[in-house]
Amino acid sequence: LHAGRAVVTAAAIIMISVFAGFIFSDSSTIKPIGFGLAFGVLIDAFVVRMLLIPSAMHLLGKSAWWFPKWLDRIVPDVDVEGAKLERSHPVAGHEGTHTGTHALPVEPDATTHDSGHPPAHRA
Repeated sequence: LHAGRAVVTAAAIIMISVFAGFIFSDSSTIKPIGFGLAFGVLIDAFVVRMLLIPSAMHLLGKSAWWFPKWLDRIVPDVDVEGAKLERSHPVAGHEGTHTGTHALPVEPDATTHDSGHPPAHRA
């Protein structure tokens, strides 16, 4: 709740304002749609996301993150943020590099010759 409350509140206020703007439409079809969407966002943001979900996660503790092993084998492991890459590669600066960046080892003949130009195509 603490980490996401500002984002949830800002997004909810924006969406509620946009959808509530449709309430003032001349069309009798658009008015209830705008009201329904604005009310739905209000309930979702402030009741569900900021009250029910944090309460349930607090009450459940670590068991809130339980996932069946059989389902874990079926569901693909999507690593959007690259956490696996951070765990699998060594920390920058621990391999003797003076710049602190990682570079792949390159064979001297593979990229350039002494002249600085790429090598000719080898057969």
